[in-house]
Amino acid sequence: MVEGNHYFPPEAVKMEYLTPTETTSVCPWKGRYRYFTITVGGERNIDAAWSYTDPKPAAGEIAGYVAFWKNVEIVD
Repeated sequence: MVEGNHYFPPEAVKMEYLTPTETTSVCPWKGRYRYFTITVGGERNIDAAWSYTDPKPAAGEIAGYVAFWKNVEIVD
């Protein structure tokens, strides 16, 4: 967990439901991150997940991990 967000390793995420988007943003200490749209059962949740593929050194432990927001419910 970083700044209140749970980051999941890619092997714990069903990546087939995530499509990279063109949306990116920058965190001052973690670096640039890219968003994903989640598509399940024909419904899309645009930019509802994100990942730091090449974070700054201070956030290296979350490289490639995926976090969620926008009404995404995490279940096991």
